Amino acid sequence: MAALTFGLTLVRHGETQYNKEGLLQGQGIDSLLSETGLQQAEAAGCYLKDVEITNVFVSDMLRAQQTAETIVKHNSSCSALQMVCDPLLKEKNFGIAEGKRVQDLIEMAQAAGQPFTDFTPPKGETQEQVKERVKEFLDKMLQQIGAEQWRDRGEDETSAPPETSPVVGQADDGVRGVPVHTLVVTHGVVIYVAVRFFVEELHCSLPSDFDRARMFSLSPNTGLCRFILTMRKEDDRFKLSGIRCVFLHRGDHVTPN
Repeated sequence: MAALTFGLTLVRHGETQYNKEGLLQGQGIDSLLSETGLQQAEAAGCYLKDVEITNVFVSDMLRAQQTAETIVKHNSSCSALQMVCDPLLKEKNFGIAEGKRVQDLIEMAQAAGQPFTDFTPPKGETQEQVKERVKEFLDKMLQQIGAEQWRDRGEDETSAPPETSPVVGQADDGVRGVPVHTLVVTHGVVIYVAVRFFVEELHCSLPSDFDRARMFSLSPNTGLCRFILTMRKEDDRFKLSGIRCVFLHRGDHVTPN
């Protein structure tokens, strides 16, 4: 198989009590979903219930695992799938700011004379370190999916990129007819860093009508971001050769009518 095109949907976990109160959790606070968070996860599961999913990766933190388990239970295509828990997907380490208000972190950044998005609290993880985790996970995911698909499909078969159809607000936008669709349930900062990496370094193409002011905003709880990736096999390794964004930060399933 010369190339494989597949879908990748990133999902932020549902709300926790810490989210509700505007407090930072990071890695040190492994909280469960709030009642609202459970409802959001159920809504995401119902929204995605008819979308075929072939692989599921999830952060090893409880709030992400609860969200993933809830989504998967609604989806018949996931009945025989085993979720892969990966610590590379855990939230950013906020160091001494964990358990404090988000506003406290903003004020710490201001006091240090740094932009909030670039500030690293003492004992915390830098954005660059988070990006390295994202890159390591992406490569790990490509190797796993590539090995599975090349084994099943053979060296000479090609998965052609699907035709670019209008994004019309359907749950399966972008992944209709795509042979592989991977679901990744993770955290707000990880998704933020991943989107920046895809756009700024991998030159991900964006929908022409996309609101670029929202591009690097934080996804809402259970917000969805979807990409179409193409990879090729080179020297016994699988490498990304193209990436296109279908939508970012979609929260239709939790938006009141």
